[in-house]
Amino acid sequence: MNNLNTETKDLKLSAWNVKRLSIMAIFIALSAVGALIKIPSPVGTIGMDSAPGFFSALAFGGLEGVVVIAFGHLLTSAVIGFPLTIPVHLYIAFQMALWALAYRWVSQKLGLIPAVIVGILLNGVVSSFAMLPMMGMGGVLGLMPFLVAGSAINVIISAIAYKGIKGSRLI
Repeated sequence: MNNLNTETKDLKLSAWNVKRLSIMAIFIALSAVGALIKIPSPVGTIGMDSAPGFFSALAFGGLEGVVVIAFGHLLTSAVIGFPLTIPVHLYIAFQMALWALAYRWVSQKLGLIPAVIVGILLNGVVSSFAMLPMMGMGGVLGLMPFLVAGSAINVIISAIAYKGIKGSRLI
């Protein structure tokens, strides 16, 4: 009897893992498509790759959002050959993962509108300062308008998509 109970528990756990992995794979694929849609900028790595990650963080959970947004950034960077070097892009992917978690947390605590504002500020303004050691303050200020615009587009798309299907059987 105890063995049957353990098998049932394992089956439920593995089914959840398959579902979770499938969701992440689908949204990473959407990020790959978004990676091909570029927003012109001095660095060339700003694209439509993070909307699926921000959406996943809201709709499915922090872990899903972290994985999708980090892979999304790495895919965008890979498409153009990691112009800022692989270690810098890994740091940016980690930073974006933190922003996805913050976006989800603020949405849960304060609502979607404050989360959108926080997401844009973190991903647009704060992330610009990652370029400070390489490009100086001029590079940060030169990159910031492009990064804020790209962040706004991605975050707003994720919020609209989430609002549109929130409460449905899809999430």
